[in-house]
Amino acid sequence: MTHRHRSSILRTLLALLAVALAAPACATGGGAGGGTGAGTGGDPGTAADGTAAGQDPAADVLEPLPGPAPEPRLPVTVTSADGREVTVTAADRIVPLSGGLSEIVFTLGLGGGVVARDISTTFAEAGELPLVTRGHDVSAENVLALHPDVVLAESTTGPAEAVEQIRAAGVPLIVFGPAGELGDVDGRIRAVARALGVPEAGEELVARTAERIEAARRGVPETGERPRVAFLYLRGSASVYLLGGAESGAVSLIEAAGGRDAGAESGLEKDFTPLTSEALAAAAPDVILVMRKGLESVGGVDGLLEIPGIAQTPAGTDRRIAVVEDGMLLGYGPRTDRVLALLVAQIHGTEGDR
Repeated sequence: MTHRHRSSILRTLLALLAVALAAPACATGGGAGGGTGAGTGGDPGTAADGTAAGQDPAADVLEPLPGPAPEPRLPVTVTSADGREVTVTAADRIVPLSGGLSEIVFTLGLGGGVVARDISTTFAEAGELPLVTRGHDVSAENVLALHPDVVLAESTTGPAEAVEQIRAAGVPLIVFGPAGELGDVDGRIRAVARALGVPEAGEELVARTAERIEAARRGVPETGERPRVAFLYLRGSASVYLLGGAESGAVSLIEAAGGRDAGAESGLEKDFTPLTSEALAAAAPDVILVMRKGLESVGGVDGLLEIPGIAQTPAGTDRRIAVVEDGMLLGYGPRTDRVLALLVAQIHGTEGDR
């Protein structure tokens, strides 16, 4: 997957997430019900491991490195993903402009210095921080009003005028390349830790994350069929229903969890394609993977099954739905092991850390 293509995927998903978070969740047409909780209007259905789909399998919380917060060794000069040399002289007031970057900063132990969040930062520890984005666009005025020492941005952060306005005010702003597969986890953690002057903490977090990912992968059953898993991006509030393909960003997770990406195997080469009965029939998933807010937005499992074509798939017939928190699924950061453990448990119907 190319850097440009990953950036395009992230821009699409961030835009859709912004719409979903800005509007109340609603059910699909066709009688899915009007509530926002999974299973509204009937049996909530079950995930692949038998857990009620409306239950929260893993709270959206973090686990920082143990011990006292690391002390940044600054100044440090790093190369931003857009080719600029950026020198960071202080990290007492940090503004990460994505949920993934925020997750790394907090898990490194530097959450006490974070002074703002963007709309994709959903974990509990950041819940009281001021929001500095309007929709999926960053507000330069809101960022600058917080007098940050350093701003951490994605290659998808925009608009470009706001990014330049922050830089023009003399604030160090570092752009990080996107993460779209398991192989990107270590590099992202190291890059953020290096930029904040805590490379040793970065290596500690890399080692812990790698060890836990490997442990999660060992939970994959050694025998039996590898189920076909279709990743659906759902936003009922915006009437957005998409089927993930080879470039969705979920393929490496599904494969590491012992599954096969149904969209990719059915020949979908792009990131996402509109959800149709024909596409679902070709994908023939044994399990459907969704993000929690997406499932809620269509009225839970009952509402999901009313989307044309879903009830006719093997997954729909058996009500096999795997659910992961929105802020976790495609983060490719310190909680990737938890995502894998959840997927293993749900797509194989095994006991595991829910």
